[in-house]
Amino acid sequence: MKNLVIGIDISTTACKAIAWDIRGNIIAEGKSTLQLLQPQPNWYEQDAEDWWYTMCMTLEDLVDQINIKEVDALCITHQRESFVAVDKNYNPVYNAILWLDARSCQQVDFLKKLVGDEKFHRITGKPLNMNPSVSKILWLMQNRPEIIKRTYKFLDVHAFLVNRLIGKCCTSLASADPMGLIDMQKHTWSGDLISELNLRTDQFPELVQPGQILGYINKESAGIVNLPAGLPVIAGAGDGQCAGLGADATGNGRVSLNLGTAIVSGLIHPHYQTDKAFRTLYAAVAGQYHLETVIQSGMFLINWFVDKFMRQMTNPSSTVSFENEIEMKAEKIPPGSQGLMVVPYWNQVMTPYWDPEAAGITVGWTGAHGMEHFYRAILEGIALEQRMLGAALAVKTQDLKGYVVMGGGSYNNLLCKIIADVTGIPIRRARTKEATCLGAAILAATAADWYPDVLTAASAMTGTLDHIEPDRDAHAMYEKLYQEVYHTLFPALQNSLHQLTRLTSRQDLKK
Repeated sequence: MKNLVIGIDISTTACKAIAWDIRGNIIAEGKSTLQLLQPQPNWYEQDAEDWWYTMCMTLEDLVDQINIKEVDALCITHQRESFVAVDKNYNPVYNAILWLDARSCQQVDFLKKLVGDEKFHRITGKPLNMNPSVSKILWLMQNRPEIIKRTYKFLDVHAFLVNRLIGKCCTSLASADPMGLIDMQKHTWSGDLISELNLRTDQFPELVQPGQILGYINKESAGIVNLPAGLPVIAGAGDGQCAGLGADATGNGRVSLNLGTAIVSGLIHPHYQTDKAFRTLYAAVAGQYHLETVIQSGMFLINWFVDKFMRQMTNPSSTVSFENEIEMKAEKIPPGSQGLMVVPYWNQVMTPYWDPEAAGITVGWTGAHGMEHFYRAILEGIALEQRMLGAALAVKTQDLKGYVVMGGGSYNNLLCKIIADVTGIPIRRARTKEATCLGAAILAATAADWYPDVLTAASAMTGTLDHIEPDRDAHAMYEKLYQEVYHTLFPALQNSLHQLTRLTSRQDLKK
């Protein structure tokens, strides 16, 4: 056994490559940023060649810090739903269309008529919406037929990079299923759905279970990424599933809670089931499923508040950052923000309403409120939303022992405390903020025979830090707010928000 495995995390904005040891310690890391393209409003793209170039640059940075002879295996985790159309030489014929792209609303409506929401949900584990790749593939077919004529295959991020490394067109089930074209119970591409689109299953990569050896770095790629030819490349999983594995949320009563741009919570479950309260994906643990909820605004909303309101108001000579300043003020405000409440749908809503026309709600303003009340109400709104989403996951676990938090928001002490108080569920911080990349490393370590199975590897390579217990009195107050006010707000205003969106376009609002 060698001493290192490499986990690669290629997200929407950056690529990280980290060398890990047998106990899940970071030995060295490299990082490079990715460019996000927005050719039109609500369109989000990347040049897929940048995925490869950025990964190569990141690995070059990493290998300068380690002895590459000590590396046993490599595994990739990645942004989900993003895909690229390629020609027979596996070169992109169009920019990659990303998970957050919102150009395909009409195609979602078309698919609802063609396939039916209930059938699609039953087969794929996901309600029809704009996140899965399928509606954007259909957009290409209906709006860029010349691109489709040149397209040989449609590849997820994992498949595109693996092909460059080993020269084989294959991917993990847990990487491809967010495309929305896999039969989740048959563990293969859904010939039924794909034929409905007048496509063929051979236009998509070969599928294998996560954790399997896909192949070995070939000589050509070895010279580019500065890693040995013959190094095993292990089938990975999407970033959400790997984050759950890196937090050891593996069916032991723990739920992973990734406090990132979007806030994603998930647990691993042995049986396939669907519900609009969550979406169902393949877990990073082969043969199991990952039940996942999403708050699309998440830390985006907190950053939005700081950018729009706080930067202009902060004293430039202050030694305290504006984030710390507003947090200290908000901490002194009692639970409930003195009557101010936020429903955090700034970026529409997925679970449980699946409403692309949803918008954020703020109610209860009085002249007594200041920015610190608004800030705390935002944190409470995120926590109240997690209270609603977590209830559905709790039904499936039967024994929800706690959240393991990770991501940038895990360092926001007030947010973590409020989530614990609102949900009534204890919180632990993951030992590493790189839990997503660690999940990929756990798959690599298992495939390299460091451990007998993935669950043993996850237990040995993960860990948690401080423990945040909910305050009973605060929880009782928040529970009344949730039951009597919060969970009724959006359903009561949903139709009015739709009408507002239609009467006043979002583009006009931006102007």
